[in-house]
Amino acid sequence: MSLTPSAMLPIGTAAPDFSLPNIDGKTVFLKDFKNAKGLVVVFMCNHCPYVVHIQKELARFGKEMLAKGIAMVGINSNDAKSYPEDSPKMMAKVAKEMGYAFPYLFDATQNVAKAYQAACTPDFFLFDKNLRLVYRGQLDESRPGNNKPVTGKDLREAVENLLSGRPISPDQKPSVGCSIKWKQGNEPQY
Repeated sequence: MSLTPSAMLPIGTAAPDFSLPNIDGKTVFLKDFKNAKGLVVVFMCNHCPYVVHIQKELARFGKEMLAKGIAMVGINSNDAKSYPEDSPKMMAKVAKEMGYAFPYLFDATQNVAKAYQAACTPDFFLFDKNLRLVYRGQLDESRPGNNKPVTGKDLREAVENLLSGRPISPDQKPSVGCSIKWKQGNEPQY
């Protein structure tokens, strides 16, 4: 497994706009989350071992965030032609199996991943109620094979601080995982 870190979009960046199809066929827009207390955007996929490692926690975390008024959306930007296990049909299957309570969107053009400077799966972004970036980085320190429990500690702490009005630590560790599977000739230059 090759390891790719987050590109670490600058804190304070406005959430780049998007309109992407959900696994149910409906289009989801960034503006759909304007009344939330915050928004978690996670670039993810089905086949990456780093995402598979945290799938149960993603499902649990998504439900927990929804109960707290924090919206969450998963975005798969992988090239589904080269990686058919990341196709929308397979996304729907995995979302059902895992019990994802959040929209799971497909970024076929990969333009949304580029706008967010997403580099890896998983890659996490937390925006405040004004849709300004307050956290980007890892879910927690667990990785496949390192025997650390999957807790969501880092992202959970950022959300709790956001909700309570406490400052979010600027010491944010990049997420790491598989690189987004870019279409040939579409690789970004971050």
